[in-house]
Amino acid sequence: MTMAAKTADGRIGRSLRIVRTLTIVLAAVILVSLIVRYMLILDRMMIYFPQRVIEATPDSVGLEYEDVYLTASDGTRIHGWHIPGHSGVTLLWFHGNAGNISHRLDNILMLHQRLGVGVFIVDYRGYGLSEGRPSEKGIYMDAEAAFDYLASDLGLNVERDVILLGRSLGAGVAVEMATRHRVRGVILESGFTSIREMADASGSPLPIPLVLTLFEARYDSISKIGRVESPVMVLHGDRDDTVPYWMAEKLYAAASEPKTLYPIRGANHNDTVYVGGERYFEALEEFISP
Repeated sequence: MTMAAKTADGRIGRSLRIVRTLTIVLAAVILVSLIVRYMLILDRMMIYFPQRVIEATPDSVGLEYEDVYLTASDGTRIHGWHIPGHSGVTLLWFHGNAGNISHRLDNILMLHQRLGVGVFIVDYRGYGLSEGRPSEKGIYMDAEAAFDYLASDLGLNVERDVILLGRSLGAGVAVEMATRHRVRGVILESGFTSIREMADASGSPLPIPLVLTLFEARYDSISKIGRVESPVMVLHGDRDDTVPYWMAEKLYAAASEPKTLYPIRGANHNDTVYVGGERYFEALEEFISP
């Protein structure tokens, strides 16, 4: 074989190796993109159950309010309601994984009437009038935008005036925000410890490592709550058949002092405020009061 032929063969070999390498890299990129896309789709199918239609507004139940539109750091526009109170305390409310803010009106009215608190509640991206699609990372951006509104637009001192109220999925949002901001207090109602432990508790036939591979969301409150420096109150129905009561005990045990655990005897996941009755509101008032 001539020198020229050997040189040509070498160039062809190098070219083929480059093509193979590029093909492998491209295939890997496509595979990762598909996995990420599948994880996000699975999250939306199994974790988030948004409803777009706002069925009522606070004035439907006799409450004065302001429609608020905020822009998250990634440009997503989100919607919320600010209901002023007279107690000097504002609840920043992070709701559960289904419906939208209009499905919390009865609860908002009861808290406003009984405790006199202001309420600022936002719909996560993809819920109600908020743009976008829900994801854990995106919802944290929405929550940060809500913080900015309270501090900048309303001029509140969040450490003195703001209590986080996280319910169910929203408890995970509240814990994350409380690791970033010191507030007057953090109320976790019917919250779970993590997606991992929820999958385990539900008796998922899939191995836990596979569950974590399939889902993008973690909401790993149990690993974060010890870093929360604000007072924490954990409320949970002792007959909750969605999020088991032992998760409340575990969150409480992992939280730093000062902390309070309030079991709501006979309550399931969605009826805590009704089953809890007067004592439920007294417990909240004790926690909220200075």
